[in-house]
Amino acid sequence: MVTVIAFHSVLGLRPGVLDFAETLRGDGHTVYTPDLWDGIVYDTMADALAHRDRLGMSEIIGRSIAAVAELPSDSVYLGYSLGAACAQLAAQTRPGARGAVLFHGVLTMGEAGAPWPAGVPVQAHTMDHDGWVDLEETRATIAGIAAVAPAELFVYPGSGHLFTDPDSADFDAGATAAAHSRVRAFLAALY
Repeated sequence: MVTVIAFHSVLGLRPGVLDFAETLRGDGHTVYTPDLWDGIVYDTMADALAHRDRLGMSEIIGRSIAAVAELPSDSVYLGYSLGAACAQLAAQTRPGARGAVLFHGVLTMGEAGAPWPAGVPVQAHTMDHDGWVDLEETRATIAGIAAVAPAELFVYPGSGHLFTDPDSADFDAGATAAAHSRVRAFLAALY
């Protein structure tokens, strides 16, 4: 089994993240769900983005680094949208990472500021018409990672951004079931 550190989206640590963490625990994995918003949960993207902007990305990245400081470094980092950025940065910069799962967004290699570590697998999930994601940049980033590590990009039909969040208007049950099944297989292959 593996250790998974799951970072929530800009909306906060919502039930969908916690429910999937429980599913992964049921598979035998150890799962941590750091709360970067200190208990605040948003229902609207506008309110959540205002909170993000008040904090600033430097503070958010600092919080994500602090959240993992005492957790095992040989973890799989999983993230949703804004949390995908935190997960990707942890996987790229924290020695010993076992892998990364990125939902709803991928940083370009330039944004991440570090090369992808050789041999660290990544799996990314997005929708083909997500207005928050540049699909061509995402494909290029995953192709770049694939030069040094196993890398998969799964693109689902639709336009929802937070399609795995059952409390979001973007929720897509079919795409979520497929994505979760793929993530569970990805994690199972690591032990």
